[in-house]
Amino acid sequence: MDLYEHQARELFEEHGILVPRAEVTDSSKEAREIARRLGGRVVVKAQVKTGGRGKAGGVKLAADPAAAELTARQILGMDIKGHTVGKVMLAQPVDIEAEFYVSYVLDRAAGRFLAIASAEGGMEIEEVAATRPQAVARVPVDPDKGVTSAKAAEITEAAGLPPQTVDVLVRLWEVLTREDAVLVEVNPLVRTAQGQILALDGKVTLDDNARFRQTRWGEQESSHDDPLEAAAAAKGLNYVKLDGEVGVIGNGAGLVMSTLDVVAGCGARPANFLDIGGGASAQIMADGLSVILSDPAVKSVFVNVFGGITACDAVADGIVQALDTVQLTKPLVVRLDGNNAVRGRAILDGRAHPLVQQATTMDGAALRAAELANAG
Repeated sequence: MDLYEHQARELFEEHGILVPRAEVTDSSKEAREIARRLGGRVVVKAQVKTGGRGKAGGVKLAADPAAAELTARQILGMDIKGHTVGKVMLAQPVDIEAEFYVSYVLDRAAGRFLAIASAEGGMEIEEVAATRPQAVARVPVDPDKGVTSAKAAEITEAAGLPPQTVDVLVRLWEVLTREDAVLVEVNPLVRTAQGQILALDGKVTLDDNARFRQTRWGEQESSHDDPLEAAAAAKGLNYVKLDGEVGVIGNGAGLVMSTLDVVAGCGARPANFLDIGGGASAQIMADGLSVILSDPAVKSVFVNVFGGITACDAVADGIVQALDTVQLTKPLVVRLDGNNAVRGRAILDGRAHPLVQQATTMDGAALRAAELANAG
Protein backbone atom coordinates (compact mmCIF):
# COMPACT_ATOMS: atom_id res chain seq x y z
CA MET A 1 0.00 0.00 0.00
CA ASP A 2 1.76 3.12 -1.26
CA LEU A 3 1.14 6.44 0.44
CA TYR A 4 1.04 9.83 -1.22
CA GLU A 5 3.87 12.23 -0.52
CA HIS A 6 1.77 14.37 1.80
CA GLN A 7 0.83 11.26 3.82
CA ALA A 8 4.48 10.20 4.06
CA ARG A 9 5.38 13.69 5.29
CA GLU A 10 2.62 13.42 7.87
CA LEU A 11 4.23 10.27 9.25
CA PHE A 12 7.67 11.88 9.22
CA GLU A 13 6.38 14.84 11.18
CA GLU A 14 4.65 12.59 13.72
CA HIS A 15 7.97 10.88 14.36
CA GLY A 16 9.92 14.10 14.82
CA ILE A 17 11.46 14.46 11.35
CA LEU A 18 11.36 18.09 10.23
CA VAL A 19 9.43 18.93 7.05
CA PRO A 20 8.57 22.33 5.50
CA ARG A 21 5.09 23.70 6.15
CA ALA A 22 2.65 22.49 3.51
CA GLU A 23 -1.03 22.02 2.72
CA VAL A 24 -2.93 19.88 0.19
CA THR A 25 -5.84 20.82 -2.07
CA ASP A 26 -7.76 19.71 -5.14
CA SER A 27 -8.79 23.30 -5.99
CA SER A 28 -6.71 25.88 -7.83
CA LYS A 29 -8.66 28.68 -6.10
CA GLU A 30 -7.88 27.23 -2.70
CA ALA A 31 -4.24 26.98 -3.77
CA ARG A 32 -4.15 30.79 -3.89
CA GLU A 33 -5.36 30.98 -0.27
CA ILE A 34 -2.93 28.32 0.88
CA ALA A 35 -0.04 30.17 -0.75
CA ARG A 36 -1.09 33.33 1.04
CA ARG A 37 -1.09 31.47 4.39
CA LEU A 38 2.35 30.01 3.66
CA GLY A 39 3.91 33.37 2.89
CA GLY A 40 3.21 33.83 -0.82
CA ARG A 41 6.08 32.03 -2.54
CA VAL A 42 5.46 28.25 -2.67
CA VAL A 43 6.41 25.02 -4.39
CA VAL A 44 3.42 23.35 -6.07
CA LYS A 45 3.78 19.55 -6.25
CA ALA A 46 1.54 17.00 -7.96
CA GLN A 47 0.36 14.27 -5.60
CA VAL A 48 0.66 11.01 -7.51
CA LYS A 49 2.16 7.67 -6.57
CA THR A 50 5.03 7.68 -9.03
CA GLY A 51 8.48 9.17 -9.39
CA GLY A 52 9.77 11.62 -11.96
CA ARG A 53 7.17 14.29 -11.22
CA GLY A 54 9.68 17.12 -11.51
CA LYS A 55 10.89 16.08 -14.96
CA ALA A 56 7.27 15.68 -16.07
CA GLY A 57 6.38 19.23 -15.03
CA GLY A 58 4.52 18.21 -11.89
CA VAL A 59 6.69 20.24 -9.50
CA LYS A 60 6.93 24.00 -10.01
CA LEU A 61 7.85 27.10 -8.04
CA ALA A 62 5.20 29.83 -7.79
CA ALA A 63 6.34 33.34 -6.92
CA ASP A 64 3.09 34.56 -5.33
CA PRO A 65 -0.51 33.47 -4.57
CA ALA A 66 -1.77 34.38 -8.04
CA ALA A 67 0.99 32.33 -9.64
CA ALA A 68 0.21 29.48 -7.24
CA GLU A 69 -3.39 29.41 -8.44
CA LEU A 70 -2.31 29.38 -12.09
CA THR A 71 0.32 26.70 -11.49
CA ALA A 72 -2.12 24.51 -9.56
CA ARG A 73 -4.62 24.82 -12.41
CA GLN A 74 -1.93 23.68 -14.87
CA ILE A 75 -0.87 20.68 -12.76
CA LEU A 76 -4.30 19.44 -11.65
CA GLY A 77 -5.56 16.93 -14.20
CA MET A 78 -2.10 16.31 -15.67
CA ASP A 79 -1.19 12.79 -16.72
CA ILE A 80 2.14 11.72 -15.21
CA LYS A 81 3.15 8.23 -16.34
CA GLY A 82 -0.46 7.09 -16.41
CA HIS A 83 -1.35 8.79 -13.12
CA THR A 84 -3.93 11.59 -13.22
CA VAL A 85 -3.17 14.40 -10.76
CA GLY A 86 -6.16 14.92 -8.47
CA LYS A 87 -4.45 16.90 -5.72
CA VAL A 88 -1.49 19.23 -5.32
CA MET A 89 0.60 20.03 -2.28
CA LEU A 90 1.84 23.57 -1.72
CA ALA A 91 4.95 23.80 0.43
CA GLN A 92 7.18 26.58 1.67
CA PRO A 93 10.40 26.78 -0.38
CA VAL A 94 13.69 25.96 1.32
CA ASP A 95 17.14 27.50 0.95
CA ILE A 96 19.04 24.28 0.14
CA GLU A 97 22.74 23.93 0.87
CA ALA A 98 23.09 20.18 0.20
CA GLU A 99 20.88 17.25 -0.87
CA PHE A 100 21.08 13.64 0.36
CA TYR A 101 19.28 10.34 -0.19
CA VAL A 102 18.25 7.92 2.57
CA SER A 103 15.93 4.90 2.63
CA TYR A 104 15.18 1.58 4.28
CA VAL A 105 13.79 -1.29 2.21
CA LEU A 106 12.82 -4.84 3.07
CA ASP A 107 15.16 -7.45 1.58
CA ARG A 108 12.95 -10.54 1.69
CA ALA A 109 15.57 -12.90 0.29
CA ALA A 110 18.08 -11.99 3.01
CA GLY A 111 15.46 -11.82 5.76
CA ARG A 112 16.51 -8.34 6.83
CA PHE A 113 16.28 -4.69 5.90
CA LEU A 114 18.71 -2.71 3.80
CA ALA A 115 19.69 0.89 4.45
CA ILE A 116 20.50 2.71 1.21
CA ALA A 117 22.04 6.18 1.48
CA SER A 118 24.04 8.66 -0.55
CA ALA A 119 25.49 12.11 -0.07
CA GLU A 120 24.31 12.88 -3.62
CA GLY A 121 20.52 12.89 -3.43
CA GLY A 122 18.00 14.64 -5.66
CA MET A 123 16.40 13.93 -9.03
CA GLU A 124 19.57 12.36 -10.45
CA ILE A 125 20.00 9.71 -7.74
CA GLU A 126 19.18 6.90 -10.21
CA GLU A 127 21.89 8.15 -12.57
CA VAL A 128 24.33 8.34 -9.65
CA ALA A 129 23.52 4.75 -8.69
CA ALA A 130 23.98 3.60 -12.29
CA THR A 131 27.16 5.50 -13.18
CA ARG A 132 28.90 5.72 -9.80
CA PRO A 133 27.54 2.92 -7.59
CA GLN A 134 30.35 3.53 -5.10
CA ALA A 135 28.58 6.78 -4.17
CA VAL A 136 25.59 4.82 -2.85
CA ALA A 137 26.06 2.96 0.44
CA ARG A 138 24.11 -0.23 1.14
CA VAL A 139 24.19 -1.28 4.78
CA PRO A 140 22.32 -4.40 6.03
CA VAL A 141 20.10 -3.88 9.08
CA ASP A 142 19.25 -6.73 11.46
CA PRO A 143 15.50 -6.33 12.18
CA ASP A 144 15.99 -7.65 15.73
CA LYS A 145 18.60 -4.99 16.53
CA GLY A 146 17.15 -2.19 14.43
CA VAL A 147 18.78 1.17 13.85
CA THR A 148 20.33 2.54 17.01
CA SER A 149 22.38 5.73 17.13
CA ALA A 150 25.48 3.59 16.62
CA LYS A 151 24.00 1.86 13.57
CA ALA A 152 22.82 5.20 12.17
CA ALA A 153 26.36 6.57 12.61
CA GLU A 154 27.67 3.56 10.66
CA ILE A 155 25.25 4.34 7.82
CA THR A 156 26.12 8.05 7.73
CA GLU A 157 29.84 7.26 7.66
CA ALA A 158 29.43 4.72 4.86
CA ALA A 159 27.42 7.19 2.77
CA GLY A 160 29.39 10.32 3.62
CA LEU A 161 26.40 12.02 5.23
CA PRO A 162 26.80 14.81 7.80
CA PRO A 163 26.57 13.83 11.51
CA GLN A 164 23.23 15.70 11.86
CA THR A 165 21.53 12.96 9.83
CA VAL A 166 22.09 10.32 12.54
CA ASP A 167 18.97 11.39 14.43
CA VAL A 168 16.91 11.42 11.22
CA LEU A 169 17.99 7.85 10.38
CA VAL A 170 16.94 6.65 13.84
CA ARG A 171 13.56 8.36 13.51
CA LEU A 172 13.09 7.07 9.98
CA TRP A 173 13.57 3.54 11.32
CA GLU A 174 10.82 4.27 13.84
CA VAL A 175 8.53 5.21 10.95
CA LEU A 176 9.34 1.90 9.26
CA THR A 177 8.75 -0.32 12.28
CA ARG A 178 5.87 1.46 14.00
CA GLU A 179 3.89 2.07 10.82
CA ASP A 180 4.31 -1.44 9.35
CA ALA A 181 6.28 -0.20 6.33
CA VAL A 182 8.40 -2.22 3.93
CA LEU A 183 9.90 0.90 2.35
CA VAL A 184 10.60 4.41 3.62
CA GLU A 185 12.51 6.84 1.43
CA VAL A 186 13.51 10.49 1.66
CA ASN A 187 14.78 12.08 -1.53
CA PRO A 188 15.96 14.63 -1.04
CA LEU A 189 16.86 14.94 2.59
CA VAL A 190 18.43 18.41 2.69
CA ARG A 191 20.60 20.62 4.82
CA THR A 192 19.48 24.21 4.69
CA ALA A 193 21.69 27.29 4.74
CA GLN A 194 20.66 27.63 8.39
CA GLY A 195 21.95 24.12 9.18
CA GLN A 196 18.56 22.38 9.54
CA ILE A 197 18.01 18.86 8.22
CA LEU A 198 14.63 18.65 6.45
CA ALA A 199 12.77 15.94 4.52
CA LEU A 200 11.60 17.61 1.31
CA ASP A 201 10.02 14.55 -0.27
CA GLY A 202 9.01 11.15 1.00
CA LYS A 203 7.87 7.76 -0.17
CA VAL A 204 6.36 5.15 2.14
CA THR A 205 5.04 1.70 1.24
CA LEU A 206 3.10 -0.10 3.96
CA ASP A 207 2.91 -3.86 4.33
CA ASP A 208 -0.39 -5.07 2.88
CA ASN A 209 -0.43 -7.85 5.49
CA ALA A 210 -0.69 -5.18 8.20
CA ARG A 211 -3.50 -3.28 6.51
CA PHE A 212 -5.88 -4.20 9.33
CA ARG A 213 -3.67 -2.12 11.64
CA GLN A 214 -3.42 0.81 9.23
CA THR A 215 -7.08 1.72 8.86
CA ARG A 216 -6.32 5.44 9.23
CA TRP A 217 -5.53 5.67 5.51
CA GLY A 218 -8.89 4.33 4.38
CA GLU A 219 -9.67 1.52 1.98
CA GLN A 220 -9.33 3.80 -1.04
CA GLU A 221 -5.66 4.35 -0.34
CA SER A 222 -4.84 0.67 -0.81
CA SER A 223 -5.58 0.78 -4.55
CA HIS A 224 -2.84 0.94 -7.17
CA ASP A 225 -2.84 4.06 -9.32
CA ASP A 226 -0.65 2.50 -12.00
CA PRO A 227 -2.73 0.16 -14.21
CA LEU A 228 0.15 -2.33 -14.56
CA GLU A 229 0.66 -2.44 -10.80
CA ALA A 230 -3.09 -2.92 -10.36
CA ALA A 231 -3.10 -5.78 -12.88
CA ALA A 232 -0.11 -7.40 -11.16
CA ALA A 233 -1.69 -7.02 -7.72
CA ALA A 234 -4.86 -8.71 -8.99
CA LYS A 235 -2.68 -11.67 -10.00
CA GLY A 236 -0.91 -11.71 -6.63
CA LEU A 237 2.43 -10.59 -8.08
CA ASN A 238 5.03 -8.55 -6.18
CA TYR A 239 5.50 -5.97 -8.96
CA VAL A 240 6.59 -2.33 -9.01
CA LYS A 241 6.60 -0.24 -12.21
CA LEU A 242 9.86 1.61 -12.97
CA ASP A 243 10.94 3.99 -15.74
CA GLY A 244 12.96 1.78 -18.04
CA GLU A 245 13.00 -0.55 -21.01
CA VAL A 246 14.29 -3.89 -19.63
CA GLY A 247 11.64 -6.01 -17.92
CA VAL A 248 13.01 -7.94 -14.94
CA ILE A 249 11.80 -11.16 -13.30
CA GLY A 250 13.74 -12.77 -10.44
CA ASN A 251 13.26 -15.00 -7.43
CA GLY A 252 14.00 -13.14 -4.22
CA ALA A 253 13.94 -9.41 -3.48
CA GLY A 254 17.70 -9.24 -2.94
CA LEU A 255 18.45 -10.91 -6.27
CA VAL A 256 15.95 -8.69 -8.10
CA MET A 257 17.44 -5.53 -6.55
CA SER A 258 20.92 -6.66 -7.59
CA THR A 259 19.60 -7.38 -11.07
CA LEU A 260 18.23 -3.86 -11.36
CA ASP A 261 21.66 -2.47 -10.48
CA VAL A 262 23.46 -4.73 -12.96
CA VAL A 263 21.05 -3.81 -15.77
CA ALA A 264 21.61 -0.12 -15.04
CA GLY A 265 25.36 -0.72 -15.06
CA CYS A 266 25.06 -2.18 -18.56
CA GLY A 267 23.66 1.05 -19.97
CA ALA A 268 19.92 0.33 -19.80
CA ARG A 269 17.14 1.08 -17.33
CA PRO A 270 15.05 -1.57 -15.59
CA ALA A 271 11.35 -1.28 -16.38
CA ASN A 272 10.08 -2.97 -13.24
CA PHE A 273 10.72 -4.90 -10.04
CA LEU A 274 9.07 -8.35 -10.14
CA ASP A 275 9.89 -10.91 -7.46
CA ILE A 276 8.31 -14.33 -8.02
CA GLY A 277 9.77 -15.56 -4.72
CA GLY A 278 9.84 -19.31 -4.41
CA GLY A 279 7.07 -19.85 -6.94
CA ALA A 280 7.90 -20.32 -10.61
CA SER A 281 4.89 -22.24 -11.86
CA ALA A 282 3.69 -21.89 -15.42
CA GLN A 283 0.84 -19.69 -14.22
CA ILE A 284 3.12 -17.36 -12.25
CA MET A 285 5.55 -17.05 -15.17
CA ALA A 286 2.67 -16.47 -17.60
CA ASP A 287 1.16 -13.83 -15.33
CA GLY A 288 4.50 -12.11 -14.86
CA LEU A 289 5.33 -12.09 -18.57
CA SER A 290 1.83 -10.91 -19.41
CA VAL A 291 2.13 -7.88 -17.12
CA ILE A 292 5.64 -6.97 -18.24
CA LEU A 293 4.87 -7.35 -21.95
CA SER A 294 1.84 -5.08 -21.48
CA ASP A 295 4.25 -2.22 -20.72
CA PRO A 296 4.86 -0.43 -24.06
CA ALA A 297 8.20 0.87 -22.76
CA VAL A 298 9.63 -2.66 -22.41
CA LYS A 299 12.00 -3.63 -25.22
CA SER A 300 13.45 -6.83 -23.73
CA VAL A 301 12.87 -9.08 -20.70
CA PHE A 302 15.50 -10.52 -18.36
CA VAL A 303 14.59 -13.59 -16.27
CA ASN A 304 17.24 -14.07 -13.58
CA VAL A 305 16.80 -17.14 -11.38
CA PHE A 306 19.07 -18.78 -8.83
CA GLY A 307 17.73 -22.24 -8.11
CA GLY A 308 17.44 -23.26 -4.50
CA ILE A 309 14.32 -24.79 -3.04
CA THR A 310 12.73 -24.08 -6.41
CA ALA A 311 14.95 -25.92 -8.92
CA CYS A 312 15.92 -24.37 -12.25
CA ASP A 313 14.31 -27.16 -14.27
CA ALA A 314 10.97 -26.32 -12.62
CA VAL A 315 11.51 -22.67 -13.58
CA ALA A 316 12.35 -23.69 -17.15
CA ASP A 317 9.21 -25.84 -17.32
CA GLY A 318 7.22 -22.85 -16.13
CA ILE A 319 8.73 -20.62 -18.82
CA VAL A 320 8.09 -23.19 -21.57
CA GLN A 321 4.47 -23.67 -20.54
CA ALA A 322 4.01 -19.90 -20.21
CA LEU A 323 5.21 -19.46 -23.79
CA ASP A 324 2.24 -21.57 -24.89
CA THR A 325 -0.23 -19.16 -23.30
CA VAL A 326 1.50 -15.78 -23.66
CA GLN A 327 2.45 -14.35 -27.04
CA LEU A 328 6.10 -13.40 -26.65
CA THR A 329 6.62 -10.18 -28.62
CA LYS A 330 9.93 -9.02 -27.08
CA PRO A 331 13.26 -10.87 -26.75
CA LEU A 332 13.61 -12.85 -23.52
CA VAL A 333 17.03 -13.42 -21.94
CA VAL A 334 17.17 -16.17 -19.32
CA ARG A 335 19.91 -16.83 -16.80
CA LEU A 336 19.54 -20.00 -14.73
CA ASP A 337 22.04 -20.89 -12.03
CA GLY A 338 22.07 -23.16 -9.00
CA ASN A 339 19.97 -26.26 -8.39
CA ASN A 340 19.40 -28.23 -11.64
CA ALA A 341 20.59 -25.32 -13.81
CA VAL A 342 22.02 -27.59 -16.54
CA ARG A 343 18.75 -29.48 -16.84
CA GLY A 344 16.81 -26.21 -16.92
CA ARG A 345 18.95 -24.83 -19.73
CA ALA A 346 18.45 -28.04 -21.71
CA ILE A 347 14.66 -27.68 -21.37
CA LEU A 348 14.80 -24.16 -22.82
CA ASP A 349 17.15 -25.28 -25.59
CA GLY A 350 14.67 -28.01 -26.45
CA ARG A 351 11.84 -25.50 -26.75
CA ALA A 352 14.00 -23.46 -29.18
CA HIS A 353 11.80 -20.37 -29.14
CA PRO A 354 13.28 -17.81 -31.58
CA LEU A 355 12.93 -14.92 -29.11
CA VAL A 356 14.44 -16.76 -26.11
CA GLN A 357 18.17 -16.49 -25.46
CA GLN A 358 20.22 -17.88 -22.59
CA ALA A 359 23.31 -16.69 -20.72
CA THR A 360 25.22 -18.46 -17.97
CA THR A 361 26.17 -15.39 -15.91
CA MET A 362 24.13 -12.53 -14.51
CA ASP A 363 26.47 -9.92 -15.98
CA GLY A 364 26.36 -11.56 -19.40
CA ALA A 365 22.59 -11.88 -19.38
CA ALA A 366 22.10 -8.29 -18.22
CA LEU A 367 24.44 -7.01 -20.94
CA ARG A 368 22.57 -8.99 -23.60
CA ALA A 369 19.18 -7.77 -22.35
CA ALA A 370 20.49 -4.20 -22.38
CA GLU A 371 21.85 -4.58 -25.91
CA LEU A 372 18.54 -5.94 -27.16
CA ALA A 373 16.60 -3.15 -25.45
CA ASN A 374 18.87 -0.44 -26.84
CA ALA A 375 18.55 -1.98 -30.31
CA GLY A 376 14.80 -1.44 -30.07
